Amino acid sequence: MSDTLEQAAATLNEKMDGGFDSTAKFEITDMGSIILDANGARVSDDDAEVTMTADAETFQEILSGELNPTAAFMGGKLTIDGDMGVAMQLAQALS
Repeated sequence: MSDTLEQAAATLNEKMDGGFDSTAKFEITDMGSIILDANGARVSDDDAEVTMTADAETFQEILSGELNPTAAFMGGKLTIDGDMGVAMQLAQALS
């Protein structure tokens, strides 16, 4: 398991406000995946209702708040596969 992924999961857990009861996956190209659900974030490749894929740089920019996820999606830096409503719910839970 990548230390980078573990640190990212820890950061996501700090940001979560507890209002997320679906499942979402961040797939970071060439690194691995992080699952977010009602229990928080963890490094895993489990199935999810929505999968968001980005490269490591884009993911870090989103995580740090430098890049808005919607702007990343509209700019083609973030792809979303699955339930768009869950992606929007996650964005609210992380804000």
